[in-house]
Amino acid sequence: MKKMKITASRFLLAVSAIALSAAPALAADRSGKEVVDTVCAACHTTGKDGAPKIGDQAAWAQRAAKGLDKLTVNAITGVRSMPAHGGQAALSDLEMTRAVGYMVSGGKAADAKKAVKSAKQRSGQQVVEERCQECHATGKQGAPKLGDMNDWKPRLKNGVDPLIKSAINGHNSMPARGGLANLSDAEMKAAVEFMVSKTGGAAASK
Repeated sequence: MKKMKITASRFLLAVSAIALSAAPALAADRSGKEVVDTVCAACHTTGKDGAPKIGDQAAWAQRAAKGLDKLTVNAITGVRSMPAHGGQAALSDLEMTRAVGYMVSGGKAADAKKAVKSAKQRSGQQVVEERCQECHATGKQGAPKLGDMNDWKPRLKNGVDPLIKSAINGHNSMPARGGLANLSDAEMKAAVEFMVSKTGGAAASK
């Protein structure tokens, strides 16, 4: 089979193109290098469980050749031995996008401004029915109940965006991403907006 040749310049162009994707940044998103150093390095330094090693451009070229967006979505949702969000559910999709870009480019690409968004995103209703209602249907551990404006009103005093951030990062007894690490930022946003809409409140966010 003819060996595929991918130049460094093509890598950088592909990584830079991520910045044109959807999904806005959350506050205090870390750089790709910071995420790699603190999270990804645990497996990608040694190649644990088949992970491509940091600095092995041939290994990264092989994976990026199938599509950089696909590679990034796999990192967000999990694939084979790699857990969703690198096993750290509180990492934002933008942080994951930056980390992948950093490793693929050998640290040469600028950090993306926006995160890669999966084409197979679940709707807010689907996420709520699949995960959120486990606690929000009954108010388990203080979760605001679905459809109960009295429960949601105090939480909405600063708008929907802080709620979305808390849902992604975790808050009080609620784990990051509701304990389902393969949910994307966009899916979490859709789920929160769906639940807010069920109270009769405005679900608009930035």
